[in-house]
Amino acid sequence: MTRPTEQQGAAGGTRARDLPRLLRRLALTYAIAIVAGAVATWISLPLPWMLGPFFLFAALSLSGLAFELMPMGREIGQVAIGTAVGLRFTGDVLIAMMTLLPAMLLATGYVIAFTMLAAFLIRPLARLDPNTAFFATAAGGMADMAHVAERHGGQPGSVAVVHSMRVSLVVAVVPVLVFYFGEHGSTIPSQGHSPDNLLLVAVALCAGFLGARVLKGSPLPNRWLSGPILAGMVLGVTGLVQVTIPGVIIVIAQIALGTWLGCRFQRSMLAALPRVTAAAVVISVYMIVCAAAGAVALSSMTGLSYVTSFLALAPAAVTEMVLTAQVMNLDAEVVSAFHVMRIVVIASTILLTFKLYRRIREITVGSGS
Repeated sequence: MTRPTEQQGAAGGTRARDLPRLLRRLALTYAIAIVAGAVATWISLPLPWMLGPFFLFAALSLSGLAFELMPMGREIGQVAIGTAVGLRFTGDVLIAMMTLLPAMLLATGYVIAFTMLAAFLIRPLARLDPNTAFFATAAGGMADMAHVAERHGGQPGSVAVVHSMRVSLVVAVVPVLVFYFGEHGSTIPSQGHSPDNLLLVAVALCAGFLGARVLKGSPLPNRWLSGPILAGMVLGVTGLVQVTIPGVIIVIAQIALGTWLGCRFQRSMLAALPRVTAAAVVISVYMIVCAAAGAVALSSMTGLSYVTSFLALAPAAVTEMVLTAQVMNLDAEVVSAFHVMRIVVIASTILLTFKLYRRIREITVGSGS
């Protein structure tokens, strides 16, 4: 009989032998991602270092290939982007955010309304039960919605497919629309913030990472983005650290995000639910159209640019929408604030909204009979 210490030693030896293979697979994955980003840059694709790897790895994953991903790659990428956005906050920006609170709440109500309508639309398209249809189209996190759906008798697999398609299509379509048809803004980081002080950059990024760790277990959404934004805000508003995150770090963050998103496409999952997948594409396009239409009203009501309003109402992918706003010199702080408000309100009221949805369904079904 093998002793525990011998078993542990054997396992450690196996891991040690597997390490070179793991490193080779990681190197291959990100070498491919860098090439994809370079090609996307060459052909002038918007957000090339994110969308290039995203499109390529989505195609490769759907063909059945599997790739090794850097542990916590997406989370570290979000820390860099969130910290960069948070550092742009000043006292004046915070005051401006307060004046936009009513608009944020109205925008959140609008998103809840058109996603609830999406639940009624997707039911016949995907042949889903009412509970699954609701949680599949709610503009919340995929894992959270799948878990709540299962507790209420829904199908978590279908919920996951619809949310995956929604996020992926928003990431693939919205930046392209914005870059090709929108106007670049003039909001840029203060020229007094230097990206050359690498020590301050490291301090800011460490603060962002700690901000994400502190929020573990908190009700705030997407702590790997929210935590760094809050940490960056503290540093920026107080003037403790005045620095701009270098562009090369943002590029690395884009590569990590695009690669992770592309590798989420699993042929087995999508092939198992082809009708749900097709319906999810239709519903995702509907949501993007609703966001584009609502942006007209939001822009006229607040004075924000149309492009900023569109990114603020996009029904998914807060990190990617904030990144798009940042690259286009738009109000990335405003976009992040609208998305955080949306996710907080939806996460805290999802069961109340579910009761409202069931009540509306009872009334409409009753009147139809």
